[in-house]
Amino acid sequence: MNTTRLGATILCSALVLSAVAQEQPKPASEATKKANAAMLAELPFGNKQDFEDAHRGFIAPLPDEGVVKNDKGDVVYDAAQFELPLDKAAPDTVNPSFWRISQLNGINGLFKVVDGIYQVRGADLSVISFIEGKEGVTIVDPLVSAETAKMALDLYAKHRPGHPVKAVIYTHSHVDHFGGVRGIVSEEDVKSGKVKIYAPTGFTEEAVSENVMAGNAMSRRASYMYGNVADKGEQGSLGTGLGPSTSSGNVTLLLPTDLITTTGEKKTIDGLEYQFLMAPGSEAPAEMMFFIPELKAFCPAEDCTHTLHNFYTLRGAKTRDSRKWVTYLTQAIDMWGAEWEVMFAPHHWPTWGNARITEAVEKYRDAFKYIHDQSLHLANQGYTMLEIAEKLKLPPELAANWATRGYYGSVSHNSKAVYNLYLGFFSGNPADLHPLPPAESAGKYVDAMGGADAVVGKAQKAYDAGDYRWVAELLKQVVYADPGNRKARNLQADAFEQLGYQAESGPWRNFYLSGAKELRDGVKKTATPDTASADIERAMSLDQIFDYLAIRLDGPRAAGREMTLNFKFTDTNQDYTLQLKNGVLNAFPKLAGKPDATYTLTRADLDNALLGQSKIEDLVKEGRVKVEGEPGKVSELLGLLDTFDFWFDIITPNPDKAG
Repeated sequence: MNTTRLGATILCSALVLSAVAQEQPKPASEATKKANAAMLAELPFGNKQDFEDAHRGFIAPLPDEGVVKNDKGDVVYDAAQFELPLDKAAPDTVNPSFWRISQLNGINGLFKVVDGIYQVRGADLSVISFIEGKEGVTIVDPLVSAETAKMALDLYAKHRPGHPVKAVIYTHSHVDHFGGVRGIVSEEDVKSGKVKIYAPTGFTEEAVSENVMAGNAMSRRASYMYGNVADKGEQGSLGTGLGPSTSSGNVTLLLPTDLITTTGEKKTIDGLEYQFLMAPGSEAPAEMMFFIPELKAFCPAEDCTHTLHNFYTLRGAKTRDSRKWVTYLTQAIDMWGAEWEVMFAPHHWPTWGNARITEAVEKYRDAFKYIHDQSLHLANQGYTMLEIAEKLKLPPELAANWATRGYYGSVSHNSKAVYNLYLGFFSGNPADLHPLPPAESAGKYVDAMGGADAVVGKAQKAYDAGDYRWVAELLKQVVYADPGNRKARNLQADAFEQLGYQAESGPWRNFYLSGAKELRDGVKKTATPDTASADIERAMSLDQIFDYLAIRLDGPRAAGREMTLNFKFTDTNQDYTLQLKNGVLNAFPKLAGKPDATYTLTRADLDNALLGQSKIEDLVKEGRVKVEGEPGKVSELLGLLDTFDFWFDIITPNPDKAG
């Protein structure tokens, strides 16, 4: 399709959307009711052990009915949205298995795990743990936002007074395990040595790179994955399967003071011995498990939870090596399996009893190994990624295990991750080697099938027959060829909705229902966590900062321009050269001989300029930055950088991409 015509079509579609009354969510179709009812016969719903465990040790509910606000009075988290009646059967619009995990994740408050270990659950996507030592408390994984973490600490302190914070442990480099740290400790206490922060080696680099380098695209997709875009309730988002949802408060970061580097390493933290197992490249690029012998307590980080986890997360991240993950869980059994009596993680509820923990870890490990091994087994028989995803099923003994159901990850997209890790995106079929881009191919498909009306008619027949996957695929072509086709948008939204109602995976449900909402209502801004926060950017190394500037550079606009800039950082004693040439921005840790300009400044001055809190010109006038050579060169370079729009289109062509 002609890109100029496509751009005009998209503009027209925006006008059409604003002029037409919005479609409302639909009830479950007969096909969806039948599919969801069939799930009731497949799984052991009579087993209530998880409900007993999730309630065990309850002390107090979340304050203010679980509503958390920021300093401006804006709600950044509302736990009540995710509390479900425990005596109610799944409605027709929710997969019964997903309803079950959502009921469990909605159980919130302060809980005693064992003497000396407490958790606040349901206060964010993740769970915050409090481990009492000889003089105070060590906090494990302080949630997404400072506001929710503070609420959790206040709740704990109200019922367990006299335990000052002595240490913080980040088990891994995902934002829901460190983002709330400034809500529980101050930077001054960390700098003074009053509070120590422990993390796995590589933590800072991975935490920063994940949230900044591809952070805009990842966060936008996360707005679908975590249900931020979708409405809440029985016809909307009920959480993620891994937990409720992300808070939208202040994402913070304080850098670790102590790095754990090797498996078997021991640390005495507030009088208790902690033994560590390194697990890099498992659920996160930097991750570690630990065991406390005195308490017989095992924390698997996020490597063993009550859901099949992701080998690849749908928000977008580095594909995880499930083979390594399997190895780490075997190591945990070998190191501590004879001793552990409680397993508590930064998601879901604990497991008690040596035999139950060992069985849980073994089944979790074996589910991962089965998906890994059988995906490659099928690949070596010539099956492609999509064929493997359709064909692969867990064996009955693992499929009936609640903790390896696909509430967050899924067998389908995990098998694709295995294929992609080993064989990449290409199927081997030359037809897949150089396909047309979506908007162009969509127009050709629609023409080949007899035009939009004919395709919509075929899709309507498929919808009436309950063939929703085919409806979604067919109408993707019409919507991309003509984003203003209201009939196609509404019918695709209806199909997405039914697929969401049937989904056992929280992210799948959220993606489908978010897509349906944006097809009907257009893109509307909602509250989402800002993972590329000021704390995150200030934690970047200079190499990472300059790499990110290179990512933001508009290459076509920069083509033909050349400049060389020297930077002398007085506080870090580092020198760098930035060279713009061939449409590329390179950074070198040395000074060039003949620069266009040399800037002498502090790292803080650079941060403030990049964060928009100061202008280089003003800093020069104030004498904080010194310039030799052409003073306007930094501003010229910054003028070639793009600022990424968070709310780009996902289910329709992006006008900027279309041209």
